[in-house]
Amino acid sequence: MNSSQAQFASPILTLTVNPALDISTSTDLVYSGHKLRCNGSHIAPGGGGANVARVLHRLGGHALALYTAGGTTGDTYRKLMEAEGIPALVATVDGDTRQDFTVDEASTGKQFRFVLRGAELHENEWRRFLELAKRSIRAGGYVVASGSLPPGVPDDFYARVARLARQADARCIVDTSGPALAEALAEGVFMVKPSRRELAELLGATLDSEESHINAISALLENGSAECVALTLAEAGAVVATKAGVIRLAVPSVQVVSTVGAGDSFLAAFVLRLAQGYPVNAALATAVASGSATVMTPATELCRPDDVARLEAEIVARAANPS
Repeated sequence: MNSSQAQFASPILTLTVNPALDISTSTDLVYSGHKLRCNGSHIAPGGGGANVARVLHRLGGHALALYTAGGTTGDTYRKLMEAEGIPALVATVDGDTRQDFTVDEASTGKQFRFVLRGAELHENEWRRFLELAKRSIRAGGYVVASGSLPPGVPDDFYARVARLARQADARCIVDTSGPALAEALAEGVFMVKPSRRELAELLGATLDSEESHINAISALLENGSAECVALTLAEAGAVVATKAGVIRLAVPSVQVVSTVGAGDSFLAAFVLRLAQGYPVNAALATAVASGSATVMTPATELCRPDDVARLEAEIVARAANPS
């Protein structure tokens, strides 16, 4: 990255309408009927858009994080975001910010994730969130709408965000699943980042081959759903399609400790590079490095910049010398 690209990056706004206070711990064995004595715990501010903003910040980028917060858990969430130095705009809501729990089973290496659905948002609350988003979108910038929708929020919420971005001459990037993803794609977005499972569920198809992956993401381009599609394939890497063509990249060999946050890290790095003016192939290399660096960290921890830089260098070197 040269200094001019870092200094003059396009503005980035991340949206998290259903944040979660992530609590993680470990115990020797998970079983029913008895108290499970756990080891030390870790608390972090989670949720798609918030994680994207946190990784952007770690990698030297800048983003404004817009998120909801309510109750005592919301107060804790806000303090944790502030402690990381994340510029934020908070939409206060009546309900308590939800909590998620991750428990690592030390004796087997298995991970158990318990994801709560979040408090219901009233119509005036989610409409106020949209109004704050509208005021914060900058022309020529990026809007990253990521994560699930809480009860009370309509399925077309991210589609509404896409319209706001288009009206402001900004680019909307969506990372979600189910009806919310379908509605956003029907509206049309700049970029979408589904996992293989999310895309398979959307299309009602089995995506079990490289050809099926390419056909599926190419179809989203052809019907105008997105200008860029980044399909993440876990240990199989990622495939990105734009009008310029399709790029596939394998992941480097790393020890997988926890996959929590890997997709958010991938997206954060991809958006950062695009905002800095890098081409798609360079953005993909940093994204794969960031996702891979995150799976090396325990529980809900995110990527470490030194790991990202090292893995990115390996990926670039491998691409230059494929033999």
